[in-house]
Amino acid sequence: MFGICNLAIVPVRAEASDRSEQVSQLLFGEHFKILEIQPKWVQIEIAFDSYIGWIDRKQYQTITEEQYNYLNSSTDILSADLIEYITNPNSNLIPIPLGSSLAFLENEDINVEKFSYEGMKICGVKEKAGLVKTAFMYMNAPYLWGGKSPFGIDCSGFTQMVYRLNGYSLFRDASQQANQGEPLSFIEESEPGDLAFFDNDEGKIIHVGILMENNYIIHASGKVRIDRLDHLGIYNAELNRHTHKLRVIKKIL
Repeated sequence: MFGICNLAIVPVRAEASDRSEQVSQLLFGEHFKILEIQPKWVQIEIAFDSYIGWIDRKQYQTITEEQYNYLNSSTDILSADLIEYITNPNSNLIPIPLGSSLAFLENEDINVEKFSYEGMKICGVKEKAGLVKTAFMYMNAPYLWGGKSPFGIDCSGFTQMVYRLNGYSLFRDASQQANQGEPLSFIEESEPGDLAFFDNDEGKIIHVGILMENNYIIHASGKVRIDRLDHLGIYNAELNRHTHKLRVIKKIL
């Protein structure tokens, strides 16, 4: 079985419980494979990044395998403003966040609620230089574990969505993203848009951010913010100390 998110934002949880941690989110229009069905919950695998988690059975629309494959082969069309609205035939407005998936709206068999959208759209592969510009759209978004929207986002959700809006695919978690791309030996070799990864005392990758010019980095820590980056890691001038220990810089593009 298969499904599609027909609500603005749906939490994806680690376990089948309202009390379980949110590990990711479905944004409007994202589709997925259903792995297991329980009375209240379904376990899903998100098509875009193969991420697995649990969602409430009342928070999605079922689709066929044929429709799922149609969406897999469709061009990724995303909403391009911080918040936009879709409408249904009753003129009810539903707010959807930046990066919502819109490709299914053109398929009448999937768009059974007859949603319409007149806002800004983005699709296709963009130049690497556009990554930092897109990142600024999330500036000051509050940190939220598992979040993927301007209303709450975590560090890897931030990098994934920035890259996706520019036509590129990243895995969901920082530890997974760290396995993508080519490592650089020095900060001086990096370019705006490259990713910097940070580890804890056990050597586990726990954080990621997007490099900017002149050794600055934009990342989600408390909120999406800009800090300095040096060979030790991220230096927070407000706290007057390093907050994250640099592990590796990766060139994805």
